[in-house]
Amino acid sequence: MSHRTTDTSGEGPAAGRGVVEGAFALLDALRRRGGEAGLSELAAACGVPKGTAHRLLDQLGPVGAVERRGRRYVLGPQLFRLGQSWQPYPGLTAAARPALHRLRAVTGASVVLTVLRDDHALTVVSVPGRAEPLVPVRDGMTFPLDSAPGRPLVSRETGPCVDRDGLAVGLTCAALPVRGPDRRVVAALAALTPADGSAAAVVAAVASAATSVAAGLARAVSGERAPLAAVSAY
Repeated sequence: MSHRTTDTSGEGPAAGRGVVEGAFALLDALRRRGGEAGLSELAAACGVPKGTAHRLLDQLGPVGAVERRGRRYVLGPQLFRLGQSWQPYPGLTAAARPALHRLRAVTGASVVLTVLRDDHALTVVSVPGRAEPLVPVRDGMTFPLDSAPGRPLVSRETGPCVDRDGLAVGLTCAALPVRGPDRRVVAALAALTPADGSAAAVVAAVASAATSVAAGLARAVSGERAPLAAVSAY
């Protein structure tokens, strides 16, 4: 049975919104505002009275979920620690990081690994590169599912997804699916480059990196250790 809270402060209903739901709504509102916002802004974004928002934020402070900076609130360090522990697929981020850094070194591209979350492609590993002035890449950013970083997650096509000028004018994005040991698509690997070079060369490099990530996943499932060179390279 779920327990609901009612607002007894006389400030208006928080009617039907659970404490946990309300707290996460405030945290998500902070995230969508770049990790920092004022009380009035957060209360309006979540549709709750300022008094209710203030009490929830006061409860989130001692556990490290938010911090006060003057009259504004910022996301706290505990959320970062918890987020670092989240795995969209067992061993995926550990297997992907060396491959993404090698791909960036070979191509100069900005590189992202995305997973399917709700109706978008969520970036779980990112390595900035030459495309940074056009599209900065960061962990946690999202792409539409009809863009190159999203299409491998939902398409039945097995070949590369190549998109010119779709994410930004002058930008080429090449992406391929990453498959788990059971051959299911678990992620998409995409390289973003200024449209001034060979797309074919970038596609080949992305394909090699996707194969490397899949091999790392297979080793993780089987309990094997990655080769020492692969571990110590980065």
